[in-house]
Amino acid sequence: MSFASPKDLRSVPSATGGIARLACARMREAGVSMPAVLAEAGLTAAQVNDPTFRLEVSTQIRLLELAAAELQDGILGFHLARNFDLREIGLLYYVMASSDQLADSLRNAERYSVINNEGVRLRFRSDGRTVIALEYVNVDRFSDRHQIEFWVTTVVRLCRQLTDSRIAPQRVTVRHVRDGTPTEQRSFLASDVQFGADADEIIFPKHFASLPLVGADTYLNRLLRHYADEALARRPTQRKGVRSDVERVLPPLLPHGKATTSEVARQLGVSRRTLSRSLFAEGVTFARILEELRAALAQRYLRDRELPISEIAWLLGYREISSFTHAFRRWNGMSPREFRSSIAPLP
Repeated sequence: MSFASPKDLRSVPSATGGIARLACARMREAGVSMPAVLAEAGLTAAQVNDPTFRLEVSTQIRLLELAAAELQDGILGFHLARNFDLREIGLLYYVMASSDQLADSLRNAERYSVINNEGVRLRFRSDGRTVIALEYVNVDRFSDRHQIEFWVTTVVRLCRQLTDSRIAPQRVTVRHVRDGTPTEQRSFLASDVQFGADADEIIFPKHFASLPLVGADTYLNRLLRHYADEALARRPTQRKGVRSDVERVLPPLLPHGKATTSEVARQLGVSRRTLSRSLFAEGVTFARILEELRAALAQRYLRDRELPISEIAWLLGYREISSFTHAFRRWNGMSPREFRSSIAPLP
């Protein structure tokens, strides 16, 4: 697989480019002269026509803006998402489709969506509602309208197709601004979109998370998740920055209560102020990294049934099991024991 040549491999996320290729197909159908558009986006026809070539996410966003202007389509991302075959998403689609319940499907999307797009991180939580959040990573969120609207529309389509139902969001919020919800979007979502919000989120009633999937297949899902884990492992390792260094240093510090900014900075050989500034430049904070790492490690440890929950709490730096349980409920909408009983044991 080939990659675009980013200026800074530590922080430039890439994507499979599927959305950009859909836009290019739409432009060709409309008779748009492609060479000039691609050149303005910094791409060549050979790159766009190569399905193994990964685009920088910022390049995809730029191409979508150019395509929208050429096509005079103010909601291009929505239109692209409404019409493509969801199976084109690839391995991620099949992992989601073979899951047991919608909640399992969304957790799998949270883990594996980075394979398709490193610049958009999908988050799922169940806290009285079923919330699907889309977070941009090392990408200027306010440079984009069409990619995020593609994602929102695609996620809703996936939820409906996988459950074979016409479920509608209670609320959809996005951070960019529009003058009201376009009629087509309102009709599709059965809901207005709140533009100019603080977060990009799709919110369903809580019980929707327990909806069964029509294509559920436990054996197939386990097999596909194995392939998806291999795909994650094959992601380029050179795309690392300060965040990766922090994530590497933190785990052995957690059990001893030393997972602090000062101690991590000391181990990395920088000042606390320099560390904070470097993380800010990558769009994250130390507290957020610590929270996300604990949440990821908690699920990993719970899959090992030989590890008592009390020991897992200690490994994550919690002095009391109750503190760990409270945090885990906030991350996943269930207790550690409920999570452990809901998953298959490690092979």
